Amino acid sequence: MDALENGAEFTPRFDANGLVGAIAVDAASGAVLMFAFMNEEALARTLATGEAHFWSRSRGRLWRKGETSGNVLRLVEMLTDCDQDCLVLRVEIGGDQAACHTGRASCFYRRVEKPAPGEGAARLTLISKGVKGSSRQNG
Repeated sequence: MDALENGAEFTPRFDANGLVGAIAVDAASGAVLMFAFMNEEALARTLATGEAHFWSRSRGRLWRKGETSGNVLRLVEMLTDCDQDCLVLRVEIGGDQAACHTGRASCFYRRVEKPAPGEGAARLTLISKGVKGSSRQNG
């Protein structure tokens, strides 16, 4: 075991594109809310402000979660895995408490069902029908 796995220094391992995965979970319930990528600047801003910032690969820019929807993710605690290439953000959700751009509390609102023997592809089952508030904006 080396300093990366056992040391006290936070040295995130960004991928070849300068990104690290970040999973946001509700600090109170433990529910998985969303997954996004962070670059070095997003990580620094999150730590400095206490509000989750991410890197949008599709828009090619930094964004603060909730900047348009009001559903700000306030950082309670940040965890890293053993080799520091993935983060978990324990957060409190502001606004109408919808972490997903669809207006749902979580981006993980569908279960993947394996196909029965002889059936084709896996299917999706909706596990969360509720759309909170009227925010349907990405942010």
